[in-house]
Amino acid sequence: MKNIVIFGAPGSGKGTQSDKLIEKYGFEHISTGDVLRNELKNGTELGKTAKEYMDNGQLIPDSLMIDILASVYDSFGKAHEGVIFDGFPRTIPQAEALKNMLSDRGNKVAAMIELDVPEEELMKRLLLRGQLSGRSDDNEETIKKRLDVYHNQTSPLIDWYEKEGIRHHIKGYGELATIFADVCKVIDALD
Repeated sequence: MKNIVIFGAPGSGKGTQSDKLIEKYGFEHISTGDVLRNELKNGTELGKTAKEYMDNGQLIPDSLMIDILASVYDSFGKAHEGVIFDGFPRTIPQAEALKNMLSDRGNKVAAMIELDVPEEELMKRLLLRGQLSGRSDDNEETIKKRLDVYHNQTSPLIDWYEKEGIRHHIKGYGELATIFADVCKVIDALD
């Protein structure tokens, strides 16, 4: 089982690469953004709580996210190729909680794949995505807040996963096929 954390700033291509990995390897996928948007759409209490945080460009509380992820992870059953965690973890305590949650199930994160994209490119991608998708959180002010949160709270995970010995740096811009080929080399080299 190859559990993968796909990592990068908002707009770095995590969703795009996740879709391609699912198609090629048959992985399950947990996108915290999709899970939360689903909760918002359905008007659940979690969705309402999450919306307050998201509208302010803030992260959802760790305990809430871990409970959600454990439930979704368990819903896949025991026989699967692995899970791509997309948009989680975003902080060191979340990474530790994910490690513990998987360990309790006899599993682990096999690799953290970091998609590295320059800030100007991220801004262009996110503004375009907002225009195409109508996502209300893809506007310039909220994007700047999300990138600040990423740099201040999320990027320390790079060093954390480096110390765990499972960080893999990928240049996340240029030709999509080249980026995907680089990601596949990492996956194919895993035990």
